[in-house]
Amino acid sequence: MSEAPALKFPLTIWSDPRFQSHQSSGYHPERPARLDAALRGARAVVAEAHGLERAVCAPASREALSRVHGEAYLDSLDAADAKGTRVQLDPDTYFGPGSLAAAALAAGGAIAMVEALLSGETDIGMLLARPPGHHAMRDRAMGFCVFNNVAVGAAHARSLGARRVAIVDWDVHHGNGTQDIFWRDPDVLLISLHQAPLYPDSGWVGETGEGAGAGTTINLPFPAAGDGALYAAAFERVVLPVLDEAKPDLILVSAGYDGHARDPLASMLLRDGDYAWMAARLREAARRWCRGRIGFCLEGGYDLGALELGVAATLHGALDPSAHPTPTEGAPPPAAARIVDGVVRAASPWWRCLREGAAGRAVSAA
Repeated sequence: MSEAPALKFPLTIWSDPRFQSHQSSGYHPERPARLDAALRGARAVVAEAHGLERAVCAPASREALSRVHGEAYLDSLDAADAKGTRVQLDPDTYFGPGSLAAAALAAGGAIAMVEALLSGETDIGMLLARPPGHHAMRDRAMGFCVFNNVAVGAAHARSLGARRVAIVDWDVHHGNGTQDIFWRDPDVLLISLHQAPLYPDSGWVGETGEGAGAGTTINLPFPAAGDGALYAAAFERVVLPVLDEAKPDLILVSAGYDGHARDPLASMLLRDGDYAWMAARLREAARRWCRGRIGFCLEGGYDLGALELGVAATLHGALDPSAHPTPTEGAPPPAAARIVDGVVRAASPWWRCLREGAAGRAVSAA
């Protein structure tokens, strides 16, 4: 990986008006207004931080997509695009003229962000793209998602020499597509925090990976009405200790905002400050192990106001972690605490930090 360039930006966001060519024939929760709201939140922080906004220069290549998606699936999307008609790829995922181009560009944005992070052009990146990605599986679209953007980015980072990539998924829905793609991969760590039961009805504690990838999938399925205290407990007991033991070369975040208390598609109680706190703690981990490099990929978030504020809070937290102490007080309810205990037990065969307790984890790169 190359040395940092002379001109370095503290924060860079990637977006493109061509993402808005992905449109349904009627109302759909995954709609163009989402991107407009996310951009409002991000641009305000970019201006404050003297950061940079960049357009996505190129769609993901067939080679880059085929690292995480099957050839037959890619062929089927090409065929659907050639017909030029609207189809449903699954009950939730629409696909029409312009959808394939937007999806390939979204995946290309993840590649551009990863390249800028690994080359040292920026420390914090955020991809604001549509359609989202974390439900897209190796061989099919799912849950509003066509290509798995964060997975394309992680695989590209590995191709550039990153030894291990960590993906933290805080979208309220389980990142089942990302799990599917990296289920047997020992070099990509996935930690997903999500509401359960909830679509897509996966991401249970016992789902920990398989073969060489055993232990590199960690799921934290939370009951409805989970708040910042619950997420803070999960971060302190599981997420941060495991990141410190894994020592990734890059941290990517599937950043969904549908866990916000205002979101209409789920039942969690996160607030703006909770997203700032999580981003701050992940940036601190990135400073310990990844030279500060962290990238956020937009996933869900369907209340436009909560999405705008959540994106802004995330970037504020990543830029200045010291300004964002734990925003909530109190312990998680007993049922939720038992889930965290169960995750510790399920993952501890592979992670010494979980056997020894958080007090024994390493906190420096020495």
